[in-house]
Amino acid sequence: MVMDGLTIFGMASVITMLIAYALEDKSHWWIFVFAITCIASSIYGWMAGTIPFGIIEIVWAVVAFNRWQKRRKGKHINNPAL
Repeated sequence: MVMDGLTIFGMASVITMLIAYALEDKSHWWIFVFAITCIASSIYGWMAGTIPFGIIEIVWAVVAFNRWQKRRKGKHINNPAL
């Protein structure tokens, strides 16, 4: 199986997103990494022609950035979903 650059970019984005999501409780910086990888996945979605995927990933990035700011400012309540 031969993968092109776009597929490798998308795969790297999603794998990094999964790792960052799994480590979010360790540091607020992992939430930041998750948000950045959501943007990368959105770019992949747009470039691959999967517009709904691109839109959803941008929404996730906004949610993650909001969570990162709250956690960074110490507003984290013992709920990883915040």
